[in-house]
Amino acid sequence: MSGTLHVTIAENSRKLPTNAALAAVCTTLLIFLTPPLTAQVSLSTIVDQAQRNSSAVKLAQADLAKANAAFAQTQDVYVPNLVFGSSIGPPSIGFPVGQPSVANATMQSLVFSYAQRQYIQAARSGVAAATLNLKETAEQVALDAATDYMELDTVNREIDKTRQQSSLADHLVEIEAQRTDAGVDATSELLQAKLTSAQIRLKLLHLQTRARTLTSQLATLTGLPGSTILTDHASIPAIPQIRGQDSPISTMAIQSAQAQARSKQLQALGDELNTKIRPLIAFGAQYNRDATSLNNYNLYYGGGNTKFKFKADNFSAGISIQIPIFDVGRRDKARESAADALRATVEAEQAQQQNDVQIATLTGNIRELDATAEISSLKQQIAGEQVKTIQAQLQLGNGQGVEAGSQPQLSPKAEQMARIDESQKMIDALDSGFDLSKARLSLLRALGHMEDWLDQVHPQAPVLTPK
Repeated sequence: MSGTLHVTIAENSRKLPTNAALAAVCTTLLIFLTPPLTAQVSLSTIVDQAQRNSSAVKLAQADLAKANAAFAQTQDVYVPNLVFGSSIGPPSIGFPVGQPSVANATMQSLVFSYAQRQYIQAARSGVAAATLNLKETAEQVALDAATDYMELDTVNREIDKTRQQSSLADHLVEIEAQRTDAGVDATSELLQAKLTSAQIRLKLLHLQTRARTLTSQLATLTGLPGSTILTDHASIPAIPQIRGQDSPISTMAIQSAQAQARSKQLQALGDELNTKIRPLIAFGAQYNRDATSLNNYNLYYGGGNTKFKFKADNFSAGISIQIPIFDVGRRDKARESAADALRATVEAEQAQQQNDVQIATLTGNIRELDATAEISSLKQQIAGEQVKTIQAQLQLGNGQGVEAGSQPQLSPKAEQMARIDESQKMIDALDSGFDLSKARLSLLRALGHMEDWLDQVHPQAPVLTPK
């Protein structure tokens, strides 16, 4: 931070002591010059914020709220409604064609319906499907956020190793330049060292670009500023070494599809019952407060009797019974609902089949990734041992003689190349480890055990309720 800070201390009868003035100057300088601290963000925080900020989760919450409202609607048809109104108008001429009410109230409710029971059960299954879909969506968001976080953590560690590689490569270029000037090595060896250094710098640029991309993705998922996202490797719990045959259970996505299919089947059954000859019983009541001065009801209904008084307060109530005999519209609606139920059932079966295929594919991939990770780990260990051997030979000599056929004494160039190779093997091991972890997480989700791992990530999961 550049600039000039001017501090003026007024001299008057109340001037500060010298020590206090110096303390004030130092405090001000510390405030302006101390860089902002960046704290690590745990995986738990990332998952929590991603679920709260996700538009997919918010849409699933809206679907759940809609399903709850639909379920309440199917039950509330048995609760009488109450509607107030008024239809005041000018006096009628001739035959009284209207009933000018100062106020009126109507009440209606369903009393009995064979189909309504199926509609209530269908709506209840719809709520279950929406609830499971919300959990499945939140789980998918958590998986995406966790995968990006783990990859960012891996990339950051690879960047550190690549920077070490770059320093080693620069030192190798210096050694080769000296050996070339001394005539020990050919110019091609120096060019090869420069090429190695340039390739490592290019790889570092790729890793830094990937890190910025992942940070941007996490910022979009969580709503956190990208500058504040710094991974904490210790916050990532171990991923269990699960196999495809290890106690698979139905995933939330499959359960949601099955509940949705059940809802469609019950809806179709209700529509089918509506086409049968079964009674539908409803209750109704009405009250009117009529205006006797705005019509000629007294004259009309009194038959010329001037003493007849039309009653202003009127009330009626009763039970309505309907029995459908022939209704083409209801029959077509039942056929439509049956087709929707069949489609939902097939989609649920298809989701189960696709999940089985995914489990088999991931199981095979994990076997290969396990072997790859083991090979990368062994290569890293071998490279580490080679570095130790070369360093020992540089310190103590290689123990070879000077006669013909004996190996020449190793140079610092060999050490730098071995250490560069060791760093590369460590980076390869990090890559293999991340690929294996990502595949295991996907298999966990396909087997229905993703929630168990998320409980370790975030013991107190956010409450996902519709707003």
